Parts: sequence; C-alpha cells; structure tokens
Amino acid sequence: QVQLVESGGGLVQAGGSLRLSCVASKRTFSDYRDYGMGWFRQVPGKEREFVAAIWWRGGSTVYADSVKGRFTISRDSARNTLYLQMNSLKPEDTARYFCATGPIMTRNNNNYNYWGQGTQVTVSS
Repeated sequence: QVQLVESGGGLVQAGGSLRLSCVASKRTFSDYRDYGMGWFRQVPGKEREFVAAIWWRGGSTVYADSVKGRFTISRDSARNTLYLQMNSLKPEDTARYFCATGPIMTRNNNNYNYWGQGTQVTVSS
C-alpha cells in the first residue's frame, strides 16, 4: 500500500508564499513507462479542485488557470517527493491541499488511485 504524506501547509498573509511537500512511501506504478502525480485542493462543502499535475519521469506539467503563473509543481526523484511552490497567495487559495498519484497525468481526480491526508493552507487578507 502506497502512503502519501503532505506537509508544509500553514497560515500566511496574502501575497506570501508556501511550499508544500508530498513524500511517497514507495515508488508507485514503477512498471509503467511513466505515471502522474497531482495536487488538488478542497474547501468544506465544495468539490475537490484540480491544482496542478506532473508526469513523474517526463516532467511535463499542467496547471489550473486559477494558479497558472503563481504555483509551480516539481518533483525530486531521489527523495521520492513532490512539491508545490505557491507564490502570490490569495485568500481564495485557502483550502486543504492533497497530493495524489495515478497511472496517468490528468486533471481528473477520478484517475488517481492513491491520496494523502492533506495539509491545510490558510491565506489571510
């Protein structure tokens, strides 16, 4: 069973930055040519929202329009760790952020098989 553990959340003022990390307990889908990892976020009472995703080996990325130019997804293969650098944070970025992994890189959360427990990000105005 793969475990994903997020960290790095917290309280920050608008305009500030945070970097989220997601450590995987083991390499997932290692037999696949490539696989995807993504960040999603959720506010209570709302659906989980796509933020960013990356092909683990190839490195191609995709972002939600709402975060494009402000957030950067990256990975460190040696550490088996996924990152989300968040700059110019806005109050509307406040949510619980989850990392996930699946056989493809996609915006669709239904295509991700494993999820972390999430880390809370709160942006004050």
